[in-house]
This record gives sequence, structure tokens and C-alpha cells, in this order.
Amino acid sequence: MPFRQIAFGASIALTLSACSSPDEVSEELGVTQDAASATSSSSAAAASASTSASAKARAVEEETDLYSFAFSYPAAAAKIPELAAMLDDKHDSAKAALKSQATDDREQAQANDYPYRAHSYSQEWKVVADTPGFLSLSGAFSTYTGGAHGMYGLESLVWDKQAGEAMKGAAMFLSAKALDDALGDRLCKALNAERAERRGEPVPEVLEGDDFGFDSCQPVKDATVLVGSAGGKAFDRIGIWFGPYVAGPYAEGAYELNFAVDAAVIDAVKPEYREAFAAR
Repeated sequence: MPFRQIAFGASIALTLSACSSPDEVSEELGVTQDAASATSSSSAAAASASTSASAKARAVEEETDLYSFAFSYPAAAAKIPELAAMLDDKHDSAKAALKSQATDDREQAQANDYPYRAHSYSQEWKVVADTPGFLSLSGAFSTYTGGAHGMYGLESLVWDKQAGEAMKGAAMFLSAKALDDALGDRLCKALNAERAERRGEPVPEVLEGDDFGFDSCQPVKDATVLVGSAGGKAFDRIGIWFGPYVAGPYAEGAYELNFAVDAAVIDAVKPEYREAFAAR
């Protein structure tokens, strides 16, 4: 499923409109904007009812002549104080960095007599899965710093409810190589099928000389790994997201590939997290 760019300013939107970007992660993973529409167990819902009743999603938007800034996260994250504080820190850091760089660039533009183009940054966190033990989020972000086009990416954040700690989705696995081995040819075949559809022709067999890697199979270590759930009880789907310039040129956009969890994937999960996964 293609992604849609989040960006401010008409020039950015027009530049990126033809590309895949990370705003809408596939529904196959269970992504939703708010925890209210994410499936969770009745016991977990009952335990957090009093807290979630007062927790609200956060959404901030600000636009000035200097920059445009947007940041949001869902109520499912807001109801966990430690996680909300972590995301608030991300908000503060991103805004401070944006404002600092934009200020410096505008001063340089004025000093050298060339037009300043307002910078932008946006990030939207969404629920990928809310299971009894974990909350999986995706954080789609985009940025523009005055160049020919903006850039975008996708972060993964998994909150361990019992440990009270955050990690990336990839950190639940023994290693990126272990997940590569577990997915096997499925990853390469799915990637090349999507490439062929976008390019309108089969992907050539790579023997040597693929300097950019746009025709080669790409490893999990260069991707964002999302863990999702169809039923809300355990992680039974995984998403492999390759950003721009990783699996294809910028114009092709990002590649999102979704896979059902099977026994091989579970074997690649760290022992302490295996009970959180289930084969489909």
C-alpha cells in the first residue's frame, strides 16, 4: 500500500506527491490513528480504563514565515505517562532543531542575497498494534530544508508495558541477519514484484555492478521493522519498510512489504519476546 507524504508548503507537496511516503502504513499491519480503533484484549482494556478515560491524543501544528512544524501522537501513547514524556521530548528536540537550522539558513540567505525557503518538519505517530504486553507505534516524518525536494522516513517504537521501556521493532529479533534468514526468498521476491509493478518491467538479474542497489535484494538492516497484529492478542504480522534511495530511486518512493509471522520468524525473535508473537 502506498504511503502519502506529510509536508507543509505547496512546493514540497507538489514535489513529493508522486512518491510513496510513510504517512499511511498498510492496514494489513493493523495501523490506526487512535487506540480506540486498535484491537486489544478485554483484560488490558479494563486495567487501563481509568487512565485512558482522561488521556488525549496530542496534535501540534505551527506555521510561521520561518518554518512549519507539526507533531502528533495517539491517545494510546498519551495514556502511558513515561511514553508520553518520551514523545514530548522528541517533539521538543525536533522543534528546537528545526528552528535553529531554519534561523541559520535564513541568516545565510539574507547575507548572500538569495531567497529563503521556509523549512518544515512533521511527524505523526500511529498505533500499529496494541497487544496486552506491548504497544507498537510507527512514526512517519518528513522534512524540508530548502532544497529541490524534501525527505521522509519512518520510525518504529515498541513500548514494553511490563518493563516500561521502549525499543525499535528490530530490537525484538536476534539480529537483522536472523530476520533476513527467516524471511528468506520471500523478502526478495516481494520487493522485486513491487519494483516490477512500479517500473512496468521485470527487474533484471543482478550479476555485478549494481552500484546503487536499486535492482538488488536489500537487507533488513537497511529497513524499518514494524511489528503488527491482526487480532490484537499477539504480533502476527511484520512490516519491512525501505525508505527512499534504499531499494529504488527517489522517484519510486518507499517500499513497504508485509509478511505473516511463521515459525521461522518466531525462531528469529529473542527468547524473552517470543511469547508476544504468534504464527498465522
